[in-house]
Amino acid sequence: MELSSESKSRILLLMCQHWQGRYLRRAIHGLKSANEFFGLGAKEQIQRIGEEAHSLLQSHKQGQRGGILEAKLRQLLSYCDDQSVRLLLSIDADYPKLLHETADPPELLFVKGSLETLHWPQLAIVGSRKASPSGAKQAEQISRELSGAGIAITSGLALGIDSAAHRGCLAAGGRTIAVLGSGLDQLYPRRNIDLSQQIINSGGTVLSEYPFGTPPIAANFPKRNRIVTGLALGTLVVEAAERSGSLISASLALEENREVFAIPGSINNPLSRGCHKLLKQGAVLVEGAEDIAQHLSGAIQGQLDLKVVTVKPKKEPEPISSREGLLEFIGYDPLSIDEIQLSSGLRVEEISIQLMELELNGHICQQAGLYQRVK
Repeated sequence: MELSSESKSRILLLMCQHWQGRYLRRAIHGLKSANEFFGLGAKEQIQRIGEEAHSLLQSHKQGQRGGILEAKLRQLLSYCDDQSVRLLLSIDADYPKLLHETADPPELLFVKGSLETLHWPQLAIVGSRKASPSGAKQAEQISRELSGAGIAITSGLALGIDSAAHRGCLAAGGRTIAVLGSGLDQLYPRRNIDLSQQIINSGGTVLSEYPFGTPPIAANFPKRNRIVTGLALGTLVVEAAERSGSLISASLALEENREVFAIPGSINNPLSRGCHKLLKQGAVLVEGAEDIAQHLSGAIQGQLDLKVVTVKPKKEPEPISSREGLLEFIGYDPLSIDEIQLSSGLRVEEISIQLMELELNGHICQQAGLYQRVK
């Protein structure tokens, strides 16, 4: 991989400052380029980046190739070539315009897959990692329909709503973007490795601002959310607790003057409270993809043509045996026995027995032949 002199200077400054974009911006504040930084005197350089970072840069000065940073940079570029990863700097022409307009855009992105997809009109879909069956179904359905209208779906590759959104998009033959909270070689959760490869193979993109080797620590994910929402015209929240990362994402979207959408749910569902809170604050109430399409059509200067996409049936799930296990397949929206059977894989006779026990224990209620969770 070949780098321009300016790109190399920026990456070296990021490397010596723990890859923090805000430190890079401070280092070159008032300068015409990062290259100019290396022409400053030692005293001013230290004032801008501190003594620790300055000592790391010393071996690079005057083109020396024996320094620690030089070796790390060569290793990084070689690894990117081997893994088909692009380095996308904020000064590059391919850098996404909407992300560039945010308050804290990442100065460097590690990108695998399509760069073109980053410039498609996008909707971010976020929500609970412990989504109910109905929540996951809603995320997947909306993702399918919007993907059929030419909108890319952006999310975080987490379990629950994120995964459902990515899969819905793929099922429609659309393109989806996954933003990680770790290095590309430390993909999390591990069970979504196959999903990430499907995203890339289908013309989508997997990206991160974190360098190779960065583990998926908890502090990375709230910061990652600003990229998810920053790439998109709007953010849809599907099931979120009253205090959750999804509400952080919604707040970030509002701060950037982007649309925020939320799906209402049962007042008994703890995962509906975050969405209801957003709706009270003025989020757009969503009952289907059409509601989102109407709001986004103006932003992309055209009428979105929604298409209902049929999806191949999933493989039959492994049967479950415990009463508590069956409860996982019953949400706060009413379900028929047929729907519970389809998601659980149990025989109808066994489901009927378990439903009776769950109802007697006060876990579910039944009305007009439909079952829903109470607690």
